[in-house]
Amino acid sequence: MLLKRWLVGDPLKTAQAADERLSKTLALAIFSSNAISSVAYATEEILLVLILAGTAAIAWSIPVSFAILFLVVVLTISYRQIIYEYPEGGGAYIVARDNLGELPALIAAAALMIDYVLTVAVSVAAGIAALTSAVPSLFEHREALGLVASLFIVVMNLRGVRESGKFFAVPTYFAIGALGVMVVIGSAKALFGPGTPIPPDNQVAIEEMTLFLVLRAFAAGCSAVTGMEVISNGVKAFRRPESKNAATTMIHMSVILAVLFLGISFMADHYGVLPKTDETIISQLARLTFGTGAVYYALQIGTMLLLILAANSAYAGFPHLSSILARDSYMPRQMATFGDRLVFSNGIFILGFFACFLLILFHGDTHALIPLYAVGVFISFTFSQAGMVRRWLTKKGPHWRKKLIVNGVGAVTTGIATIIIASTKFTHGAWIVFLLIVILVWMFRSIHSHYKAVSEQIALTRDHRPPLPRRNIVIIPISGVNQAVIRAVDYARSRGGEIRAVLVDVDSESTARLQIQWAQWGCGVQLMVLPCPYRSVLRSLLDHIEELLEKNQDYWVTVVIPEILPARWWQNILHNQRALLLKASLLFKDRVILTDVPFHLKR
Repeated sequence: MLLKRWLVGDPLKTAQAADERLSKTLALAIFSSNAISSVAYATEEILLVLILAGTAAIAWSIPVSFAILFLVVVLTISYRQIIYEYPEGGGAYIVARDNLGELPALIAAAALMIDYVLTVAVSVAAGIAALTSAVPSLFEHREALGLVASLFIVVMNLRGVRESGKFFAVPTYFAIGALGVMVVIGSAKALFGPGTPIPPDNQVAIEEMTLFLVLRAFAAGCSAVTGMEVISNGVKAFRRPESKNAATTMIHMSVILAVLFLGISFMADHYGVLPKTDETIISQLARLTFGTGAVYYALQIGTMLLLILAANSAYAGFPHLSSILARDSYMPRQMATFGDRLVFSNGIFILGFFACFLLILFHGDTHALIPLYAVGVFISFTFSQAGMVRRWLTKKGPHWRKKLIVNGVGAVTTGIATIIIASTKFTHGAWIVFLLIVILVWMFRSIHSHYKAVSEQIALTRDHRPPLPRRNIVIIPISGVNQAVIRAVDYARSRGGEIRAVLVDVDSESTARLQIQWAQWGCGVQLMVLPCPYRSVLRSLLDHIEELLEKNQDYWVTVVIPEILPARWWQNILHNQRALLLKASLLFKDRVILTDVPFHLKR
């Protein structure tokens, strides 16, 4: 408990929830780090595909980058409309649920949840890659470094939204500033200075330059727009007026994203920078712009921090989405419960676990994780935009035609992008995402069916009447006469009803002695001895209880179990687990009530 308080902090009162809301400055650091940080690897992913057609093909990176910029603009305008229309938080799941129905909503939710997990894994892996680019000796330890970074982010998010935002804001803004300085200075040198382009290495083409290859590059670069939906999911986390502040933050995020992404793509094209296994594009551009001095290392550290902290936006989105699904009975109910620090702790733990699992599975390799990325988020983009189109057609309202055109363009654009990403990345790992979506949707529906069945079975209908009093038979299974047994007898007498102790006869001599002891210590409670020719104590008890239930259809049968609990956990090995086995056997029997009376040993 002391360790938990040291790591997480003291509990917060429910009344303090309003104080945990975010200003635009903190919200930009928390919700936008995912989208902005993607500029550190989006250009590199484009080049990794184009280079397959030879060095000359990298010139296509600029048209591809402008196509992605168009997506950024469309999504920004579209999501601002969603923010104003759903001020309580208009994620793809809620929009699809309200306008398209259950199945599209669950598909969107599953896609988003997968994307959030991948966001953490990709962001951390890319951040560690930035570190190992500056310090190559750490390359072989990238997996362990990624796990440490992930655990640190989990702990910080458990401390609360506002506190984690304050902690992450400084490094986030430092990284954005460092990248911005690099883009400004590097672009100025490229435009107005002599520049120092890297001599082309005339790499031999592996594939022919085709439209499909360009589309693959576009699909790879679409990782630049992942995370743009996070602000619309967390509108309620903003200070009042929530929608206005969220919409303003959306604009700021998109402008920063667009400037940095186009600047990095332009510099990479101008200088002829090509992807390397052991060094990122950002590292190469930073060396060309600043040399290898202190400024270079400061930028690498800033990039690393931005990438790692980008995972924080997923910790803002995943637990919130899980809580909404839980309230709709598609996730376990405990996912909707606040923890000590007014955050959805269960969602944070689950997200951290699966992100660490992916880091281990893919050995902390960013390029191995990227093919799985962006598929889920573009599916959610498409459903949210299509849902808004349906909403305007049904609801109409002021300026609904203009809003319909905006979301219609968004739906068509993201739909086409989804098809491109799915088709070009399918064999490279995207099929895993589709399989996981199917599994998650099945899981959601199974959970919902369970809760629906529970609700139907426990509901009080007009046919129900208050039950008449029933008699109660109390059974105390014993194997000896001791303080634990007498304690259980004392409790049973306080509850009333017909009480009887039950002893299974496995040794006639021992049974005779116990009967004599019971006459002295049994407090007048009847002792029933059950024959046991095959020495199966548990079977004999269960058969006796079944017989009682059959003979007394309107009775409750309460089994009071005396249980000795050792002072040390390892001492349980020295005792039989008959009480545990009996409880497990009786738990699912109708009209049988289990009462455990513990006797705690002191040493």
